Amino acid sequence: MTLFASGNQDAEINPRKLLAINMNGAAIGTDTNVTMEPLKETEASQNPSDTMTKTASTNGVANGIVPMEKVADQVNGVEEGEGQEQVMTSENYYFDSYAHFGIHEEMLKDEVRTGTYYKAILSNRHLFKDKVVLDVGCGTGILCMFAADAGAKLVIGVDMSNIIDQARNILKENNFGPDRIVLLKGKMEEVKLPVEHVDIIISEWMGYFLLYESMLDTVIYARDRYLADGGLMFPDNAAIYLAGIEDHDYREEKFSFWNDVYGYKFQTIKNIARKEPLVDRVESNAVVTQQHPVLTIDLYKCKLEDLDFKSRFVLRAIRDDYMHAFIGYFVTRFTECHGPPVQIHTSPYHPTTHWKQTVFYLEDTVVVQKGEKIEGNISVKRNPKNKRDLEIDIDYSFTGERSDSQDKLHFKMY
Repeated sequence: MTLFASGNQDAEINPRKLLAINMNGAAIGTDTNVTMEPLKETEASQNPSDTMTKTASTNGVANGIVPMEKVADQVNGVEEGEGQEQVMTSENYYFDSYAHFGIHEEMLKDEVRTGTYYKAILSNRHLFKDKVVLDVGCGTGILCMFAADAGAKLVIGVDMSNIIDQARNILKENNFGPDRIVLLKGKMEEVKLPVEHVDIIISEWMGYFLLYESMLDTVIYARDRYLADGGLMFPDNAAIYLAGIEDHDYREEKFSFWNDVYGYKFQTIKNIARKEPLVDRVESNAVVTQQHPVLTIDLYKCKLEDLDFKSRFVLRAIRDDYMHAFIGYFVTRFTECHGPPVQIHTSPYHPTTHWKQTVFYLEDTVVVQKGEKIEGNISVKRNPKNKRDLEIDIDYSFTGERSDSQDKLHFKMY
């Protein structure tokens, strides 16, 4: 049974690689009866000091707005340093990776990602008209332009990466002046916004497995500091799901290689490889269990401590087969939108996104029959030395007609 699609044949990097390249990005679910079908339900970024000199009222929401001439130095000041040598520290590496256009090209070409934000914003002009909008981690400024075209009075984009310098040029190319879109370079927690409050926060903060290298902690900070009473979050809800898959061939290729490397044993590397989840595309016909939600996040209420979580899961087999790995994926929802649900799905049952799925390989091969259950717990914690990295523990037990298995697995997404 084939698990992975071939992907982009023109890519220089084999997509079947260990997770090693940095990418940009609650109540615990207990539903054990969710079937592995496309989701239909509607369950469903950065910051600082007072700089206000004038207050204006926008549709009932008060915003302290600094006259644009007062903001000019902050908006354009970073350009004074162009051409000057910058000293990079370890803290800058994450942000520096987003200075390269290749990452942004991949994200912009992700039609599910970018197209969903386009629909959520431009199809809800009544929500954005005359509002002040904050884009946390604005990148190239695409979401800023969406919001401006949707009728926002002022859009503020914040980003630490040097890509923001190119975003300024993009705005000029498309005739967006600082009276409509203001870009600020720096950490959300350190920059000074030209307003006291914003009406809407938009952000594409999600990472692999939703939380790996995500900007959610920054979005939470921006929400607590700047979002006005009654303000909106885009998106406002997200959930992580687990399922089981069959993947004998690739698991053997991935791990058996280290048993004999030109006649030498590489067990040391094999042990390390087992602890690194794989990010790749999983074919829907490889899925052998129902899905189970292990985390649900309400962006209006979640706190930093909610991002470290432990959840119990029950996965019921949907056919007789073998199970070689767990997979994780997420759904992000824009529940404030009117009309049909607006959601980003990253499950194998939906069009592929650049987030793909995250694969956690088992040591054993579990032989399952339809209706049998794999039960366990998953614990996810952010690395205290780098909050964008994850430590993931999965312990499970299975007793079936044809096999028994239990194990405690530890994974690192670094």
